[in-house]
Amino acid sequence: MGLENIAALQRNPANARNLCILAHVDHGKTTLADCLVASNGIISSRLAGKLRYLDSREDEQIRGITMKSSAIALYHRHGDQDYLINLIDSPGHVDFSSEVSAAVRLCDGAIVVVDAVQGVCPQTQAVLRQAWLENIRPVLVINKIDRLIVELKLTSQEAYKHLQKILEQVNAVTGTLFTSKVFEERAEKEKQEQRGPSGEQIYEWSAGLEEADDSNLYFSPDQGNVVFASAIDGWGFSIQQFAHIYSQRMGIKREVLLKTLWGDFYLNNKAKRIMKGAKAKGKKQLFVQLVLDNIWSLYDAVVTRRDDKVERVVASLGVKVMARDCRHSDPKVLLHAICSQWLPVSQAVLSMVCEKLPSPLDITPEKVEKLMTVGSRRFDSLPEETQELKRAFLQCSSGEDAPTIVFVSKMIAVDSKALPQNRQRLLTQEELAQRGELARKRHADRMRADRTAAESHKELTHSGSRAPRGQPAEFSTDEMESLTLTDSAPEEEEEQKDIFIAFARVYSGTVKKGHRVFVLGPKYDPAQGLSMLPEGCRASDGVREVPHLSCCSMDNLYLLMGRELVELEEVPAGNLLGIRGLEGCVLKSATLSTSPACSPFIPLHFEGTPIVRVAIEPKHPSETSQLVRGMRLLQQADPCAEVLIQETGEHVLVTAGEVHLQRCLEDLRERFAKIEISASKPIIPFRETVVRPPKVDMVNIDLGKQQKVAIIHQIKEDGFHGRLSENLHVDPSGLVTLTTPNRLATVSVRAIPLPKEVTDLLETSTELIRTLEQLNMSLREGKHLDISLRTLEAVAGLKTQLEGLLQGRKWRNAVEGIWSFGPRRCGPNILLNHVGGYQRHSVWQCLSKRDLTGALGAQSTVIRDFDNSIINGFQLAALSGPMCEEPLMGVCFSVERWDSHSLTLTQHQGSLEEDFTINEAFADGQAGASAEISPQVEGPSSEPIQTGRRQEPVSAERCGQLSGQLMASMKEACRQAFQAQPQRLMAAMYTCEIMATADVLGRVYGVLAKREGRVLHDEMKEGTDMFVIKAVLPVAESFGFADEIRKRTSGLASPQLVFSHWEVISGDPYWVPTTEEEYLHFGAKADSANQALKYMNAVRRRKGLYVEEKIVEHAEKQRTLSKNK
Repeated sequence: MGLENIAALQRNPANARNLCILAHVDHGKTTLADCLVASNGIISSRLAGKLRYLDSREDEQIRGITMKSSAIALYHRHGDQDYLINLIDSPGHVDFSSEVSAAVRLCDGAIVVVDAVQGVCPQTQAVLRQAWLENIRPVLVINKIDRLIVELKLTSQEAYKHLQKILEQVNAVTGTLFTSKVFEERAEKEKQEQRGPSGEQIYEWSAGLEEADDSNLYFSPDQGNVVFASAIDGWGFSIQQFAHIYSQRMGIKREVLLKTLWGDFYLNNKAKRIMKGAKAKGKKQLFVQLVLDNIWSLYDAVVTRRDDKVERVVASLGVKVMARDCRHSDPKVLLHAICSQWLPVSQAVLSMVCEKLPSPLDITPEKVEKLMTVGSRRFDSLPEETQELKRAFLQCSSGEDAPTIVFVSKMIAVDSKALPQNRQRLLTQEELAQRGELARKRHADRMRADRTAAESHKELTHSGSRAPRGQPAEFSTDEMESLTLTDSAPEEEEEQKDIFIAFARVYSGTVKKGHRVFVLGPKYDPAQGLSMLPEGCRASDGVREVPHLSCCSMDNLYLLMGRELVELEEVPAGNLLGIRGLEGCVLKSATLSTSPACSPFIPLHFEGTPIVRVAIEPKHPSETSQLVRGMRLLQQADPCAEVLIQETGEHVLVTAGEVHLQRCLEDLRERFAKIEISASKPIIPFRETVVRPPKVDMVNIDLGKQQKVAIIHQIKEDGFHGRLSENLHVDPSGLVTLTTPNRLATVSVRAIPLPKEVTDLLETSTELIRTLEQLNMSLREGKHLDISLRTLEAVAGLKTQLEGLLQGRKWRNAVEGIWSFGPRRCGPNILLNHVGGYQRHSVWQCLSKRDLTGALGAQSTVIRDFDNSIINGFQLAALSGPMCEEPLMGVCFSVERWDSHSLTLTQHQGSLEEDFTINEAFADGQAGASAEISPQVEGPSSEPIQTGRRQEPVSAERCGQLSGQLMASMKEACRQAFQAQPQRLMAAMYTCEIMATADVLGRVYGVLAKREGRVLHDEMKEGTDMFVIKAVLPVAESFGFADEIRKRTSGLASPQLVFSHWEVISGDPYWVPTTEEEYLHFGAKADSANQALKYMNAVRRRKGLYVEEKIVEHAEKQRTLSKNK
């Protein structure tokens, strides 16, 4: 199609379809995409499935998997209408699920591909969930049906039952998502109490599923949203095609065939009627008799080389087969030639897309409101101007007065040579003639120059004379060309840099080349922007600074055509496009609009969590600046990759998995940094926690009182001989009391393990806790906030859940006494306020909105400062634990005492300008009772100690010193309280799903056991010889796991690793034998493998911390052979 035709189709959003292909890895997405691309003549149909046109990266071709989302625009004529299909091929590997999220956001529909043999796999469930969360409509393609014939050797009747089970599996996943949504809506309704006219409460016991309409939700061939296909053989069909064929041949109405071709119906040949009850009467179903039997017969004829039968089949189908295809040694070539003409897969899939998937005009109001509601805000609470933009979304208008709204889902790095203006174009006949004439002239000039140079050389040889000194030297043509090439080399290097193209969709208005728009950051508040900007302000005007709002110009617009870009002048609403010129304003994703009233879209939902880290450094230190620039470009080009700079100065790359890490490192070397780099071994994240004291020892014998006394004695002995000083005291019950170095404050802290349910709740509620902290900060600063009811309900629900989980005597009033969460004020650790007589603002103050400053009285200013010191000390302690400087998880620190002499002075005088000379006494080194101050001084009658010197007013600097010392003391007290309890490491765990045949099952178990994996369950897939094994595997043991599995099983098993949870490593890293039974079982050295100690020492060694290990225990002189003689 020409550019004019594409532009005409783009202006008709009713006939546009934006869709992506979603599936598990190796289920045939890219092969199906090749078939669809071949239908437009872009590639040959013979190369479909072999070329993998949309896999443009070299490593994608080598590995045979898709690693990035690629878009292409296709044309399809359905009926008498022309359609524009904007197709996105997405990866199936779990490491690249972020690319799937970026693709799904821009689409209205999706093609879900399922392997007919493997059925629903883990990533199939993940992509169905992503499609559900983004409110896009899916259709189903059951691919690789040829494997049922060729590999599994199923009969047509068995294949029908197998296909039924696959449909049930897919519909079960969809039904689960639908049911959860209905239950959530039902729960929200239950929160609103319904009362009758007399005031009594009305209870409704229905679950809400009866009223919910799910008729168009499930996949069923008779609804037209299922296609059966074999993309590698080029065929695919829906039952609509066969209903049309048989309605003409058999004289049965097409509507009747549509309802009966799939289901328990059979054809009664005697009565010439379609009847129900095929299974009960032992008859062949209509689908088997009219559809599958024909396909099975075709495969039988072609694969077994029955030439006479093939000729009859070709003649009956009315297809033309070339002679070379008939003579080809591979029967698949002949099969593809017949099937691609009889049942072309592109025709079936694209017709289903045009009929069943929505156009941009069909966007639902619920989806618009969900896109525009960020964080704790509700759509009703947004400004009126913002709510009016909802109409622009629904109309999808491209008029001049329509506001332009664009969403950028990711940034694509493109080589500058791939841009249309830099691409080599075909020359015309006139240009070819001109270049030929120019080449002949250059050749003649070169020959003439060579003859002149030879003659002048002869003359110089005979005469021995030189050229005149002032005469400039003449350069030959070759020398001039070399100079020209040398001068142009830097320009070529500049042209070879990567250009970033924004992958986006226009939701409203028309985007034009050179158009200036607002770039809305994720934290942009439209109410604040409208109040700060003049009415009718545009991006082209000089606007004042508004938080999270900037302006940019769209330099070029492109139509994405797989590996190529086609330049456009304008793009109307409802279409996908590429935008150049945003790399300075957009990091990964952003919302663009000509109206400052537009709200930023909600962030992308990523299924995978980046957890694999490596430290990167250049081979040559002088190239550090290139590395920093390259890592910045990599972070912008990859939706999931993160770049961090640690406190040690290391540049750390965070990726989603091992394959993703390898791709990022290759991109860094070859594309972005273009230098030699060295990557460390993967940095495995761990967490530190405490557990309850064990009741049995390592040989499962009950611990008596003697063992408990031994543990306490060991803690005391280690403490007093090691890190403990005179300012630190550890109680036998685990209470740690620490005094600041200037002896002005004392804190007592106890570490308590949190229940696992509480830790999981805090881990999943990170965003809500962060929002709660922001609300509390705004309330403390006196800012007015319009808090949505949904946010308050979520906070109240979190508080109720914590109260329900923290039951018992030791957790009494614990929820009301929560001081802070940590680390970073939103982590899975808690700081409790159990200080007697100290009342402070609760973290739940946004629920009550009461001002407690009156209760604090005159202490509020000082306590507030020192209160922050306590919190900051806790945050520092929670960020790096004492075992190996890893963050803490599931620990509660209870502050049971906090005495401060400066607090007493403040109560006595009422201000901070009281004279005292404590620091001067310490500075002069005066020892004795006159210079010592008890940390427990209480009451307003206590006065400062006199030392004979003139009293000076306390300065802000001294208050700052006390605040800093209190912070450091609080951190040390938390660490010591942590060490007073049984310590454990927590490892990050992958959920591992492996599909393998029965003969390699033992080898899979062997690899899992070798790598500390634990099998949860295994089951056999019905209708196949495949087993599905579900296990958990530590992330620390996962590197090289997939390669080892494939090697040990000869490629018959492939694992899928997804980050799941954190798990406590049962072994104590500091364990030594203490009882007689342990000495007998483990020996005096107890040198058996300690997995927790191995992990802890590896982290400490990497961070440069002290590692206690013996290199040589018993050294002996080597006895040589001569000595033995």
